[in-house]
Amino acid sequence: QLQLAESGGGLAQPGGSLRLSCAASGLTLAYYTVGWFRQAPGKEREGVSCISSSGGGNTYYADSVKGRFTISRDNAKNTVYLQMNSLKPEDTDVYFCQTTQQGYCGPGYRPAGDVWGQGTQVTVSS
Repeated sequence: QLQLAESGGGLAQPGGSLRLSCAASGLTLAYYTVGWFRQAPGKEREGVSCISSSGGGNTYYADSVKGRFTISRDNAKNTVYLQMNSLKPEDTDVYFCQTTQQGYCGPGYRPAGDVWGQGTQVTVSS
């Protein structure tokens, strides 16, 4: 069974950077499209960015993070990363990763399941 674990969150100042990691166990992550999602208390979970399986090479970014965040994967480490630069207070959320429905990576991508990890808290504040 594929299990994903998020890490790398923390406190950053506005304009700062963080790198989130999504590490997989149980299966080879390279075969899956992976998406990052974020959720604030009382709000719906939203898609932030996704990357297609290694054969596809497609990435997608929500307008709110385009030009600031970069998604990548390291197949040797079975991990997907989200490099977050030029952070803004509105990026404060809990971030999760999950494979996507039908391997789709683009506007409106959705998580493949409803079992989520702990997520990693990102707080942007001065």
